[in-house]
Amino acid sequence: MSGGWNTIESDAGVFTFLLNNLGVKDVQFEELLSLEPEALAELYPVYGVIFLFKYPTDTPYTSTDKPLDGAFDREAAENLWFAAQTIQNACGTQALLSMLMNREDSEVEIGDKLREFKEFTLALPPEFRGEALSNSELIRDVHNSFAKSSPFVDETQRQSGETEDAFHFVAYTPINGTLYELDGLQPAPITHGACSAEDFPVKVAEVLQRRVARYDLSEIRFNLMAMVHDRRVTAREIGDMEALAREERKRRDWQFENALRRHNFVGFAGAVLKGVVEMKLKEGGEGAYKSWVEEAKAKTRQRLEGRKKGGGGEDVEMAG
Repeated sequence: MSGGWNTIESDAGVFTFLLNNLGVKDVQFEELLSLEPEALAELYPVYGVIFLFKYPTDTPYTSTDKPLDGAFDREAAENLWFAAQTIQNACGTQALLSMLMNREDSEVEIGDKLREFKEFTLALPPEFRGEALSNSELIRDVHNSFAKSSPFVDETQRQSGETEDAFHFVAYTPINGTLYELDGLQPAPITHGACSAEDFPVKVAEVLQRRVARYDLSEIRFNLMAMVHDRRVTAREIGDMEALAREERKRRDWQFENALRRHNFVGFAGAVLKGVVEMKLKEGGEGAYKSWVEEAKAKTRQRLEGRKKGGGGEDVEMAG
């Protein structure tokens, strides 16, 4: 935790229900596995994308003169909803809001609470917008409700002295005919030229490809998600019941996964293990318990050997 904000995963289900819990209607996120424009165009209408990448620690990331790609639009910082990032761990939600707050009311229904927050913060300079965001109990509480439960503390980094890799989210979205990169760590919005909503898939793909090309070929830790219109609504409008059923099933899966993220299973696992051990001891005492453990070890070794030989190994169900 940092400043009251926990880390959340870059996951379409997390970001979709985070929006829902903030009161936003008929919007969802879709994960993209390709930078090909066609993959994004299939999701039309697209309100923007969120890009997750490894934060560079060996070279300067911010510049007051010129970004690595595009150009600073300092006037836009006053006219658009652009907030300076003033707190750690909130960059995912901030990137989400950077797209959401710059949509017209006719495009997206953001709900009363977020509309009040938008109207209040629009009159503020970017650094104060960032402070208002970091101090919003509503947004922070919803954000933290999707934090993954971490019952164990990882001591390995502390012992080895190595620094942990840091990652950052930025938003790309078309606003008033211009493609903007909205990054709270930069001094102003970054413009990447003229761009309509129809041109957005091609334009943003070009920008992202140039960005990825600046990394070593071995670096593959990227994630890209698109903010799109609720796919269930689209399926209903065109009468595609198969697509509707698929989207409803996806929502149920997301709800289940989000519930698992919040739950600490350590107590449950401990209770199950305790119950199994007690059962084995009742069956045959200490000897039966040790025999069961050795049998499990043998089967594990068998699976590992099978994988080393390229056979993949078979999952063996433990008896009892």
